[in-house]
Amino acid sequence: MSSDLFNSDLSVVNVGLDSFADAIDGAGGQAVRTDWRPPAGGDGSAGRAVAALINDAQIDAANETAFAKYLAAQPILEGVGRAGDCLPGMGERTITHSGPPVAWEDMCGPVKGAIIGAIIYEGWAADEAVAKSLADSGEVTFAPCHHHSAVGPMAGIISPSMPVWIVKNSDAGNMSYCTLNEGLGRVLRFGAFDAEVLERLNWMQDVLARVMGAALEGLGGIDIKTIMAQALHMGDEVHNRNAAATSLLIKALIPPALRSGLDQAEIAAAIEFMAGNDHFFLNISMGGCKSMLDAAHGVAGSTMVTAMSRNGVEFGIRVSGAGDEWFTAEAPVVDGLYFPGYSMADAAPDLGDSAITETAGLGGFAMAASPAIVQFVGGTPADAILRSREMQQITLGRNAALTLPALNFGGTAAGIDVRQVADQSVLPIINTGIAHKEAGIGQIGAGITRAPMECFAKAVRWLADNKAPG
Repeated sequence: MSSDLFNSDLSVVNVGLDSFADAIDGAGGQAVRTDWRPPAGGDGSAGRAVAALINDAQIDAANETAFAKYLAAQPILEGVGRAGDCLPGMGERTITHSGPPVAWEDMCGPVKGAIIGAIIYEGWAADEAVAKSLADSGEVTFAPCHHHSAVGPMAGIISPSMPVWIVKNSDAGNMSYCTLNEGLGRVLRFGAFDAEVLERLNWMQDVLARVMGAALEGLGGIDIKTIMAQALHMGDEVHNRNAAATSLLIKALIPPALRSGLDQAEIAAAIEFMAGNDHFFLNISMGGCKSMLDAAHGVAGSTMVTAMSRNGVEFGIRVSGAGDEWFTAEAPVVDGLYFPGYSMADAAPDLGDSAITETAGLGGFAMAASPAIVQFVGGTPADAILRSREMQQITLGRNAALTLPALNFGGTAAGIDVRQVADQSVLPIINTGIAHKEAGIGQIGAGITRAPMECFAKAVRWLADNKAPG
């Protein structure tokens, strides 16, 4: 038998380093290479935790429940309100920020700049020095947007007087909120707070919010999921490309705005503002995704991710079955496409709540629908399709309401499962804007990044430690 082995053509399945397969090929044999990586990037304790969570009937049932709640959610854009009146638990001296909790002294430059701007906007301080002193004093409460049923792009700042979109999940009744998009250039979400920024914020509060509110009242609300589904068929991925979604939104809002009886010059100014900002729908997309995922949060035993978010210091995830816990790691600096004159050395670490779109199966997960996005974040249309397919390895299912033409109109991968992320060592992909590390300079590029494995390793260990008996 041994002589037959040595006289036969050698065919080997290689699991591990490619160099082993190279040696077989070099000796005239055939090696089949498998794309295998050790669980949790080689973290032994996380690997053992995954083993304790896989093939568990209770966990599988919990995930079916959580994923069904996400699929059933119907986010409706109901209106515009004042943040201090809408966001649950928001006090009159509360300012929310993106990402997991972070202390004022540890915040990155853009977030600190945006908070200073919000303090001046609220009239709590007259200038930068007094605003900074107030922030240092502890008299202002800082909290994650996610702790108040809200999400915010980049710095994520929401202060009490700011207008917010009001989103209701008509299936389960839960509410979510997000600010109105300021446009590009020098804006608060990148930490700018000069006179132009504050003047725009005041106009948004006094004019834009009133026009949007009147238009939505005339419509009786807008189905956000329907717009997102249409936009995916028109070349958006509804995170960094929202040109189609914004156009669909404008189309819906103009007729009721014109019938509202408001001043025509103000209506015209509001429409021109929206039409000049292809990202206007982004904040609505974020609020809609938050609504869908909050419906799935709090299912005991579920390993489904319900938020991914970054504050410029830490990257954090929340998991349905882990309640209020955050699982965090250091936020990465994005290696992307930088605008002329800028590089990674100028960049703040990853920032913003907008990864809620990827958590819901959009953005980087839906790049197959948006070949044009690669001109902004890098790669090729073929890469975009491969990335959307890759995310199917780490998700609980696909969303048939949000389909991707390039994948034969299959639903986008959704319901990130922390077990599968750790087991497969495949990390969720995010396409994102890149902020300058100094306040107020603004966006300096865009690119593709991955959530850190450490977040998922911490999550599976926590879930294994707190697993229900039986």
